[in-house]
Amino acid sequence: MKEHSLLERLKNGLLNENPTFVLMLGMCPTLAVTTSIINGIGMGLSTTVVLVLSNLLISLFRKVIPDGVRIPAFIVIVASLVTVVQFLMQAYLNDLYGALGVYIPLIVVNCIILGRAESYASKNPVLPSIFDGLGMGLGFTFGLSCLGAIREILGSGQLFGIQILPLASGVRGTESYVPGFTPITIFIMAPGAFLVLAFLVALMNIVRKKMAAKGKPLKEPSGCMTGDCTGCGFSSTCSGKTPEKADKGGEKA
Repeated sequence: MKEHSLLERLKNGLLNENPTFVLMLGMCPTLAVTTSIINGIGMGLSTTVVLVLSNLLISLFRKVIPDGVRIPAFIVIVASLVTVVQFLMQAYLNDLYGALGVYIPLIVVNCIILGRAESYASKNPVLPSIFDGLGMGLGFTFGLSCLGAIREILGSGQLFGIQILPLASGVRGTESYVPGFTPITIFIMAPGAFLVLAFLVALMNIVRKKMAAKGKPLKEPSGCMTGDCTGCGFSSTCSGKTPEKADKGGEKA
């Protein structure tokens, strides 16, 4: 595997098929845990570890896992890895574990992990599968970190738990009043998560259009995760296809 191809897998997860801003996958933890940048980084890195290791194992066993039971096999592998990550976080990062709560075990059914297992790791060698998982994981971490940073700054004036915007104090209109930042508490609530995500997705779309206008367009996402079944080795058994399309896929395969 050429070095530029491995770097392309990293770029793919960070830009071309960013799970958060392009594919819009893993929205539950994206919206729920990103009240601070620490939570975003913690959730993103936890998912990255599971992504890399699951891609590694699934790629190693891709030739011995029967097609008919591949999804249950993937879930068993991912669930085992998530359990290990959960116990390690509970032992060594207990505060972060408490903040992320139920979203750690829910990594098992994160569509990013199962999607990469199905669309890439199960059909490619080990090394590119590892870099694919790493790229997707870093892209997910980047997305969660951006949301967490913006929400934490606007919602409390803090970053990494440190007060970076001095807060207003005293009673407005009196001599004791000291002007300062007034936290916009909606940004640490659910509506704020949707607002920030919408803004960042719009920003990503603007960047993609400007790069296309300069003659350097980002590659469009493709493959199973975007509904493009061209060249998919599992097209005849994919649950997302209609019977007619499945038959056609089976004939081509």
